[in-house]
Parts: sequence; structure tokens; C-alpha cells
Amino acid sequence: MPNPPVDSSTRARQEQFVTTHWSVVMAAARGENLQAGAALEKLCETYWYPLYAFVRRLGHSSHDAEDVVQGFFAQCVEKNYLHSVDQAKGRFRSFLLVALKGYLAKEHEKSHARKRGGGQTMIALDGLAAEQRYALEPSEQMSADKLYERRWALTLLEKVLSRLREEQAVLGRLEDFEHLKEFLQSGGRGTPYSELASRLGGSEGSVKVAIHRLRRRYRELLDEEIAHTVATAEEVAEERRHLRKALIG
Repeated sequence: MPNPPVDSSTRARQEQFVTTHWSVVMAAARGENLQAGAALEKLCETYWYPLYAFVRRLGHSSHDAEDVVQGFFAQCVEKNYLHSVDQAKGRFRSFLLVALKGYLAKEHEKSHARKRGGGQTMIALDGLAAEQRYALEPSEQMSADKLYERRWALTLLEKVLSRLREEQAVLGRLEDFEHLKEFLQSGGRGTPYSELASRLGGSEGSVKVAIHRLRRRYRELLDEEIAHTVATAEEVAEERRHLRKALIG
């Protein structure tokens, strides 16, 4: 499937993607670039739920977990937690978890939650929605670290699927997408092609071609999203393998 035409809105999203790229944040953090904090805040806003699930799995209540994550983000953005980037091996997911664990260790010594983040709200978190999502997490004994990795992987896939849906909507193919999206992660196990052809008013051959194009674009967007969270292009393939492993559990 060819890439969709680049209109002004698409170009704006691409520019935003570049300015919030993790490698850009890392480079800016080593200097005095004030954009590093804004870019880091944008990344944190996107990936806060995996951290919430991690804290909940450690045994904290929903209220305390929300408070911890909010306070962590406040200090992460305001107190230059970027000094721990080198320890994180260049990956944003690793940076977040390393930094959060350090934050939790320090907060354990404090008695007043009000001190967290100076009482300021850096990022608006939807605690109710987060707890509803957490209630659906696997009930088996999965460690907090493994749950974090799994939720991180699923968050990436959700973002990729959302971007692909937006592209298809722009191209006027949203209805087709809703019928074919089940094939993006099913390995070909889904509704029979003949049934889809009947629904979409085409041939089985056209359905196969459409699925092939969607899968190809999905893989491209996945690599783009992964590149958003690693320091170098060489790490994309390795991170993709890690993502698959995290989903398997």
C-alpha cells in the first residue's frame, strides 16, 4: 500500500514526532536545551499507564499509584531525571522504569504524599480510566516488571493501530479497515476471505491485496513508533524482538 499523501495535518504530526523523539530528548538533555523537558513530558504523557500498572502490581492502592506516577512525572520533568539516561541503555522504556524505581525508593522515606512534585500537577492523568484498565490485566502471578513490559508493548501496538486507522480514514478506507484490521496481528487466522469479499463488494484477490498492504504499512508504522523510543536506528530491530517477547509473557 503506498504511503498516504502528506497534507498539512500529516506534516504537522510528523514534525511533532521528530521533536519528541527520544534521541532528540537525550541530546537536548546533555545541554541547556529547554525543549528537552517539553519533549520528555510529551513522551511521559503517552506512556504513563504502564508505570501505573507497575506501581499497582507492587501492591499500592489505585489512589497511591496515581499519586506516585503524577509525582514521578513532576520530578522527572522538573528535577532533571534525565541524568539516568545512560543507565537506561538508550531505551525510553528502560529509562522510565529505572527512574521510577529510584523515585519510589526515595519516596518510601517520606511520610507526606503532598511533598511529591511540590504539589503541582504536571500531567493530567485519568485515574478512573487507569483503574478500569488495570482491572482487566491478567490475574495470574505476573511480576510488576513483566506487567510493565507487557503493557508497554501493548501501548506501542495501540498507538500504531490508531495511526493506521487515522491514515485509512484520510484515504476514505475506514470501513474497509474496520473489516480487515483483525488480520494485522492474527497471522492470517480470521474471517474467511470469501466472506470479507462479499461484505466489501470485491473479490477474494482484492481482499488479499488489501490485507497485504495493511500489514506492510502496519509494520512500517511499528518500526517508526519503536524508533520514537530508542536512541539509535540500530536498536529498532532488537526492540521489536523484545516487544514480541513481552507480549508472549
